[in-house]
Amino acid sequence: ANSGHPGTPMGAAPMAFELWSEHMRHNPANPDWQDRDRFVLSAGHASMLIYSLLHLFNYGLTMDDLKNFRQLGSLTPGHPEYGHTIGVETTTGPLGQGFANAVGMALAEAHLAARFNKPDISIVDHYTYALSGDGCMMEGITSEAASFAGTAGLGKLIVFYDSNDITIEGRTNMTFREDVAKRFEAYNWDVHLVEDGNDTSEIAEAINASKKCTGKPSLIIVRTVIGYGCPGVQCTAKAHGEPLGAENLAETKKFLDWPQENEFSVPEDVSSYMAGIIKKLSGHEKQWNEKWEQYKSKYPEDAKELERWHKKQLPADLLNEKELWVFDDKPEATRNISGSLLNKLSAIIPNLIGGSADLSPSNKTVMKSRGDFSPEDHSGSNIHFGIREHAMAAIGNGMKLHGGLYPYVATFFVFSDYMKPAMRLSALMKLPLIYVMTHDSIGVGEDGPTHEPVEQLAALRSIPGFTDFRPCDAKETAAGWYAALTSCDSPTGLILTRQKLPQYKETGINSLKGAYVLFDTPGKDPDIIMVASGSEVALIYEAGLILKEKGVSVRVVSMPSWKLFEEQSPEYKQSVFPDNVRKRLAVEALSPVGWHKYTGIDGKIIAMETFGASGPYEQVFEKFGFNVRNVVDAAMELIK
Repeated sequence: ANSGHPGTPMGAAPMAFELWSEHMRHNPANPDWQDRDRFVLSAGHASMLIYSLLHLFNYGLTMDDLKNFRQLGSLTPGHPEYGHTIGVETTTGPLGQGFANAVGMALAEAHLAARFNKPDISIVDHYTYALSGDGCMMEGITSEAASFAGTAGLGKLIVFYDSNDITIEGRTNMTFREDVAKRFEAYNWDVHLVEDGNDTSEIAEAINASKKCTGKPSLIIVRTVIGYGCPGVQCTAKAHGEPLGAENLAETKKFLDWPQENEFSVPEDVSSYMAGIIKKLSGHEKQWNEKWEQYKSKYPEDAKELERWHKKQLPADLLNEKELWVFDDKPEATRNISGSLLNKLSAIIPNLIGGSADLSPSNKTVMKSRGDFSPEDHSGSNIHFGIREHAMAAIGNGMKLHGGLYPYVATFFVFSDYMKPAMRLSALMKLPLIYVMTHDSIGVGEDGPTHEPVEQLAALRSIPGFTDFRPCDAKETAAGWYAALTSCDSPTGLILTRQKLPQYKETGINSLKGAYVLFDTPGKDPDIIMVASGSEVALIYEAGLILKEKGVSVRVVSMPSWKLFEEQSPEYKQSVFPDNVRKRLAVEALSPVGWHKYTGIDGKIIAMETFGASGPYEQVFEKFGFNVRNVVDAAMELIK
């Protein structure tokens, strides 16, 4: 490929092969076997390590696939991609993300085990393994996730730390001199040290010892030589991310006693040896299948429930659950409505699980009928993530990747900035993780500009495949939850208010189309279209009524989701925003970025061009022009 990262695959090969061949329960013939052990390559730049394993263990990755490493359209991209390459459990590369994903997978296993295992049959019983490097250990997300995992007592999580002391810039001691073992011991991890990364027996002892520690996650620190086997490159920064070159490759083959003429080949004795290992691995699933038959016979109802959880099938038709769509007429904050809906949904969906980054009372994300997930009780469904927004989102991704659960995570909308890398990966992996984000605009009020999101919604809307949903009232909030729970390939952000909003008779499931007409002037083409999302729908609604009294033909559009609207047919889009109506006014108490697509060059946007201010939200809205009077004036100016 003339590019890539040879150093870590060469140095970490012994630990990876020892794990995959002797300790990890997996079946190459059925990569999706639900009780398989998971393997996460958090050091995703070392992608050729996992591609080599997938080839040798007969997962279907061919020699031609390896030859096309890092080439356009290949199954061996530069970093591992979930859903693209068979056997890859998660997309990795942004360092630390895979570590936190592994924590989420281990959390999911612990929760499912607590729910379904019986004293005589442990039907959910697998480990999550991750391979991390020095870079992962430096990233803040790893600290957050490790602290959470240690607190939660995730004993089925085992992380290998490939400690080779080299990064792109050189020796790690320029920037990284801490005692990682003591740090993880302080996090309540079981820690083991392997001094020689080529000693597979020492690695095996560390794995077996880690499995004996059931109440803590384990870290196995493995001292390795980056680029091992290449005398001219090993132990240098060049080994990290530079091709070896022909001369160094020849020296490496000589050092490893590998035939010089062999390119892209696996010797017959190696293939024969691997065939025996693969046959042995298939026995793991066979044993589990026998246990599954016993489980189905003794616990038929639980077996059916576990099957349903893994089929990603909702237990009810939410559109026809009347209690989800009936609300009082009184004004209410959409965060409160969301909290009420969550508790109704928790009675319908038993595998709904999630929590907040220490803000559940404010986010309204506690399921009152469920217990708390804790080291003492992994069966609880309310997760207290602590003040760890970034790790929370990546852990949520891991839970979703594991399967069997409907996870959600929550925080204040302004702190989506802390979660953005993990949110981007949710979209890249097409994971329908639910993000509950409250306190959605300058309506936060007294907490001021540090806590008032302005540019955050524009950022989320710019993520390919991410579903934004900013509802204006109770029925739209219910539609947002429905969209999130029924999505197959998109994460959803529910953007919710702190302040109370009015209810409207015109709203409802039409909001699932992303944008729809609340009211028109009958019998006339509109002189102007006014559009808004969330709390600002109240402004254009009242302004629209005033304009109608003034004889203006006005159309009022609620637009809770740009993404869902863009998925509609061209005919439907035209029915909401006809090309011949060029006078358009958009109102949103957030950044105007992106609204020009819908207002056009003849339109106008009332939005936030600055940061907000501290004060009662009514005064803050007034200060920045978010009032009915200003909307009416802007509309009249447009149609002159």
